[in-house]
Amino acid sequence: MSSLTDRKNAAISRGVGMTTQIYAERAENAEIWDKDGNRYIDFAAGIAVVNTGHRHPRVIEAVKAQLDRFTHTCHQVVPYENYVALAERLNDAVPGDGPKKTAFYTTGAEAVENAIKIARHYTGRAGIVAFAGGFHGRTFMGMSLTGKVQPYKAGFGPMMNDVWHLPFPNPLHGVSPEDALAALDRLFKADIDPARVAAIIIEPVQGEGGFYEVPTAFVKRLREICDQYSILLIADEVQTGFARTGKLFAMEHHGVAADLTTMAKGLGGGLPISAVTGRAEVMDSPAPGGLGGTYAGNPLAVAAAHAVLDVIADEGLCDRATRLGQRLKQRLASLRDDVPEIVDIRGPGFMNAVEFNMPGSDSPNPELANRVREQALSRNLILLTCGVYGNVIRFLAPLTIPDAVFDEALDILEESIRAAR
Repeated sequence: MSSLTDRKNAAISRGVGMTTQIYAERAENAEIWDKDGNRYIDFAAGIAVVNTGHRHPRVIEAVKAQLDRFTHTCHQVVPYENYVALAERLNDAVPGDGPKKTAFYTTGAEAVENAIKIARHYTGRAGIVAFAGGFHGRTFMGMSLTGKVQPYKAGFGPMMNDVWHLPFPNPLHGVSPEDALAALDRLFKADIDPARVAAIIIEPVQGEGGFYEVPTAFVKRLREICDQYSILLIADEVQTGFARTGKLFAMEHHGVAADLTTMAKGLGGGLPISAVTGRAEVMDSPAPGGLGGTYAGNPLAVAAAHAVLDVIADEGLCDRATRLGQRLKQRLASLRDDVPEIVDIRGPGFMNAVEFNMPGSDSPNPELANRVREQALSRNLILLTCGVYGNVIRFLAPLTIPDAVFDEALDILEESIRAAR
């Protein structure tokens, strides 16, 4: 009988990449067991999806209760109350004063696409400004906004027009906030009239790009520029949202409110749901029927999202994210004397990363990052790499990870880094 890997290779497009060859049989909180009974500690969390852990009892209970009532009607045909209630909760939770409204979707890319639609409709403009290193999805608009060619754009033909990229403020890679602002000024002088720009979209912490946090002063200046030219500011909180950074939303760290906020991943606790929340007058710009989707705001996912918000509040997961991140960063910092390849340890809350360069050099070291990932996997710890150069390891364990499991994972991580050199 063929192995699962052989069957996968024969049946599934090779464009669907796989980080591991672990085939999950069951999962609980921060642990996964494969088909052969092997146990793994999960420091990926489905790429920041199960912030509340695999199969949190309250999420499971909420979904089961909804399953006994109904699974789908399409909210645009026969609406349901828990969709309305979740919108009310997000309107209250997303940073910003004044009335807000929400629309639900299924994936993060879908939320981003619809944020762009809303921004263009409200402003009557077409131009969109995004940032190098950013990631906003694999749809055509998502690819166009994404500031990373491999593997997301390569070979897929022309991108959407009227999308412009700026350098992301990243002093570690030679781009100061002043450099990025100067590039925006040049863009407005040389390439596109700001009166034609509908929105600027930014991740408060770049995800796929390497877990670089945007400086507060830069975000505040961006807000001022958007106000000056009547441009909308879109915060892509798909990966940063729902307690991952120590706040419910990462923009709270900066005291800046976006006009539109996109979210997904952690909202559903493992079920697919996304949302756009924004200023009411902006969200109300499209006519009825201009927004929506058959599965948008699926009732099972909405029920899960309510439970996720309850768990975050009742279990103090924002504070726990901060404590876990501090412990992880302290452990990594203790290795710096012995591992000169470590050039940076960063990230708010429990959205953390370590970056590797060649010893005594500014040259990225993706080979070491990948060896660390492989060494960890051989010790049953699941890690993910990221970054434009592939030289960053990101840490996205569930915020509910038990202390004993977390301590075990830290020991494995240290062993793996030392073994990979």
